[in-house]
Formats: sequence, structure tokens, C-alpha cells
Amino acid sequence: MTHIYNENALDNSISLHTGDLMEALSSWQMAIMDPVGAQQKVLEALLKIYEGTEYGRQHHAGQVKDAEEYREAFPAMAYSDYSPLIQPALQGDHGLLLSEAPVGWTMTRGSGKNQGRSIPYTRFDLDRWASATQRSILSYVEHSGREDILDGVFLNLSFPSGKGKANPGPRETACGPGAALSTRLALSGLPIGSLPDQAEIDTLGGGKSDRDWEARFELAFQKCKNQNVTLAGGLASVMLDFGAYLHRKYKVYPKDVWKIPVLIVEGMPGINTRIASVLHAMYGPAAIREVYSAAEGVFGQQMDERRAWIPNIDLYYFEVETRSGIIGMHDMHPGEIGSLIVSTPVLPRYKIGDLIAAFQPPYFRCIGRTSQWTTLRYAWDELSTLNFGRL
Repeated sequence: MTHIYNENALDNSISLHTGDLMEALSSWQMAIMDPVGAQQKVLEALLKIYEGTEYGRQHHAGQVKDAEEYREAFPAMAYSDYSPLIQPALQGDHGLLLSEAPVGWTMTRGSGKNQGRSIPYTRFDLDRWASATQRSILSYVEHSGREDILDGVFLNLSFPSGKGKANPGPRETACGPGAALSTRLALSGLPIGSLPDQAEIDTLGGGKSDRDWEARFELAFQKCKNQNVTLAGGLASVMLDFGAYLHRKYKVYPKDVWKIPVLIVEGMPGINTRIASVLHAMYGPAAIREVYSAAEGVFGQQMDERRAWIPNIDLYYFEVETRSGIIGMHDMHPGEIGSLIVSTPVLPRYKIGDLIAAFQPPYFRCIGRTSQWTTLRYAWDELSTLNFGRL
């Protein structure tokens, strides 16, 4: 997943300090206590944004008052439906779908039958991304009392950023992968340092071969081997590959080099169940904090030791399509599974293509892509790991 973004938008992202932890988390915590009220406020805020777009005006966003009217006025659409609305923004005409010019783009290559996606970001969207990605770190600090992790170093395993274009044309902007952008936003206002520096990673180029990744892993190891690494995070696959690289070359695992208190992990179903034992074997008895993110936003993160994430219901609007119809995600019953429909500042009622499993409120898991086999694979994983739906 590649991001093309405006550097100034990132440099001006939200800034937090340890003394502001309760204030930074209070919006999320209060929303969890009143999900119905929180989602209504989000819907009202999003509708005001949609009013500023041609697409929103076509669907009478200014006349919508509640969830029922929203579902009647705006169709739930997949990326293939949105693509014709997104293409003009790629050419510089953003008014059809966006209320303001995009400050960046996320590009995904797609896999199998899934097409690649080009998703624009507005500044308002990026502020939500920044706020959400910080919550997993801040929640751990608040619950554990370990503010000392913010005095250490974050182990940066990101893909290089660079210069690129969202579409052929005169405008050139900085670009980088989703994990790099997420990390940069999350750490932008926190006192924790990050090594290697992103500029150092960029000098290695954007290759994706095993040799390219080994060069990045070697840089990360050399920069951090004598540092107090208190936080590591990123895509689960990259974290596993880094651990395998250290063992292959140096006959050590990350746990033999650092005593890392917490891992912030995203990008794969089963982080807290299916692959937790592998992460612990490589990184030691670190606390695992899962983040549920996609090209379109950061939709939830783990708050505590319970092995599921809590949605950012004060930032995005969530619905699910279940066997009985479309309902608010907060209305799901424990054990119920549905296909997620999320509304962001850019995309109204977007069928993202992920299946969500509900546990006791307010906990959820993404169990995989929407398909007839996903629930069977999830059931098998729960059986094989002897998890049986436990939090």
C-alpha cells in the first residue's frame, strides 16, 4: 500500500504530550459509553462534509437527519462503484467527491481478483488518521502507567518514502507506504524517537525484493542494536520477516537484543490469536496491541488486554450487512458476523470488503475479507488455537 501525501499536511498533524493523555483519549472513551449518541454526532458531521460535494448534493445530504434516512439517500457502494467518482480527483477536479482538495493519496496494488485502489485523503481525513493511530500507544501508557516507553526508541521497519505522482501530470508530491505514514502520524506529537530515520530508509530505494528488505532490516538493526527500544510496530508480516532475518543472519531474535514492552501490530487477521505465539517467540513477552486499519482509514485499535479492538466510533460511521439486513455495528450481538460498511470524510457508505465479528460490547475483530470461506477459516483458526472466541 503506497501513500502519496503532502509533506506540510504531515508536519502540521496533531501534537500530544504525556500530560494530555486523558484529554487525548477522552473523546473515544466517552463515545464508547454512548455509541448511539456518538454515531449520530459523527453522521451529522459527515453529512455537512458531503453537502460540500457534488455527489453529496445529488443525494440530498443536507436533508438527511438520521441513520434510516441516510441509508435511503446514499447507496452502499464498493470501490468499483466509487472509481468513476475518484478518477476526476486524480486529474485535479476534486469537487465531485471531495469537499476540499486532497492532500494525499493511498495507492494499493490489489491481489488476486481484487483490483488496486486509489484513495484520496483530505486534511480533515488525515487528522482522524493521526488521532486514531496514537490511541493504541496512549491507551497502553494509560492502562499500564508506563510513560517511560515514550522516552525510548521506536523500531522503524517502514518501507521507503520518496517522490511520486498520483497520476501523470505536472504535480509531484512525496510518497511512501501506508505503514510509514501511519507510524509518522502516530509519533508526530509524542516524545518517543524513531530509528532508522525515514530519510535513511529512503536512501536504500523502493525495491521490494528479498535483498531490498534485507538491506532495510540490516539498517534497522545497526541503528537500534544499542538503543533502548521500547516500542516496535507495523505490518505483522514485516515484523515476522524482521525476526526471521535476525535469526538467519545473527542467530538471535529481537527478544535477545531488546526487552520491548509493547508491539503495535496491524495488517492481518488473527494477530492476537493465530500469530501471537510467533510474535512472542520472536519479540518476547511484549504486550500486543492490534490496530485495525486499511487504505481508507484507521478504524479501531486494542484498548486493553482483551484480544479485540474497539472501533473509533467518534471518528467514523459504521454499519454492517448481516443476514438480517443492514444495522449499526454497535447493534450487533455477540457472535454475530457482518460485512463492514464504513463512512469516512471521503467515502459515504463504503463497502470495504471486510467481515467483522462482534464480541461483548464494545469489542470486535476483523476476521478476513468478505467471502463464503472466511467464516469457515475463522472457525478453524479458533479451533486449532483452542481460542473458541475468548477475549
